[in-house]
Amino acid sequence: MTEDQLLMPKMGESITEGTILNWLVAEGEAFEEGDILLEVATDKVDNEVPAPASGILKKHLFEPKSVVAVGVAIATYEVVEGTIVKKTPKKEAVATKSTEASTKKTTKKTSQKPVITTNHNTAFTVPDGTMFVSPLIKSIAQQHHVSYEELARVPGTGKEGRLRKSDLMQYIEDGRPFQFAQPVAQADPTAYRIPQLDLDKGTGKIVEMDRMRQMIADHMVYSKHTSPHVTAYVEADLTELVHWRNANKVAFQEKHGQKLTFTPLFVEAVAKAVKDFPMINVSVDGANIIVKEHINIGMATALPSGNLIVPVVKDADKKNLVEIASEVNRLSALARENKLRGDDVKGSTFTISNVGTFGSVMGTPIINQPEAAILATGIIKKRAEVMERPEGDTIEIRQMMYLSLSFDHRIVDGFLGGSFLKRIADNLEQFDTKRKI
Repeated sequence: MTEDQLLMPKMGESITEGTILNWLVAEGEAFEEGDILLEVATDKVDNEVPAPASGILKKHLFEPKSVVAVGVAIATYEVVEGTIVKKTPKKEAVATKSTEASTKKTTKKTSQKPVITTNHNTAFTVPDGTMFVSPLIKSIAQQHHVSYEELARVPGTGKEGRLRKSDLMQYIEDGRPFQFAQPVAQADPTAYRIPQLDLDKGTGKIVEMDRMRQMIADHMVYSKHTSPHVTAYVEADLTELVHWRNANKVAFQEKHGQKLTFTPLFVEAVAKAVKDFPMINVSVDGANIIVKEHINIGMATALPSGNLIVPVVKDADKKNLVEIASEVNRLSALARENKLRGDDVKGSTFTISNVGTFGSVMGTPIINQPEAAILATGIIKKRAEVMERPEGDTIEIRQMMYLSLSFDHRIVDGFLGGSFLKRIADNLEQFDTKRKI
């Protein structure tokens, strides 16, 4: 038998580190190739790490809640050729190892402060070995030059005192009062602060937020705090598009093996509009605007838990309708089965939220940071509309839908936002009904 190392896997091009949630295989326990050894979380999605070969796990190099860079060894194991018989380690041995690990951890804590390496090859000393810092908190701290010693002084409102994004953002907004040894720092009297109101929240059943819901809450608060939101509305006549889809959806599935929902048609129309208005496909980096090279359309999707996630159709402008439909169906199926991977939810440059799925007429979506805008599509509903014909005005039953665009007014003005939204509506209204499937 030979000894090898298990490395923190790469879970997407933009993912540089992961947080170990829990180990599923104990030290000394045997496993087969493909068995799930541990669960790892990133700031986008949770992942299961399979065994690259059959063997016996020798040692966990990191405890749960540890943030580890991609490519770093997280465990050692002995490689075993062929099929092995799995044996659960004896309780006494597990207890002994646990005690030894605890003793080593205590000794390490008193003799040397642990160091966490960041994406920028710098190191911060953690004053308390039990302190847990998520990748998102670390990223914000780096942007604002907040050290780990200073982070340890910030009160956390998360589970077990965990520091959340809203805690850190409020701390920074308050002027970082614990930045120096002096307990009091002079705050800006003109700065806005959230009033500390003693509100009666009422009584009832307490439901604790799960990890993903907390991340969503932090992301939404951060987006509203960062981007001045403006929302524009148009309505589109989708009568011709609806008729074409109804007439061709059965044949489309028989020919291509894919369901033809409205989502691929919306993605296609949006991708064409983004190509015409590239300054919508941007993000802000300080005083710079990054115009993205790719048009990757995210689609807000509900998970079985009720939480939302945004799988991404990559290079949507370069795909035909069949390819878009195939990708939309694949991502939707993975979301329903809770099997989306890191690459499936990264890299979006513009997001669509189909609030019409839930029967909503329209919505005012919150921007998916760091994007510049987000589109909400309402329910398609039959309405009596006045139609201008050469022979005179008539009242007809038409398939109408409201579209709403929330955009970041720092970088998108009303003219650009309104023109882009109108182009999407035009793409949907002027759909080619002679189009072949």
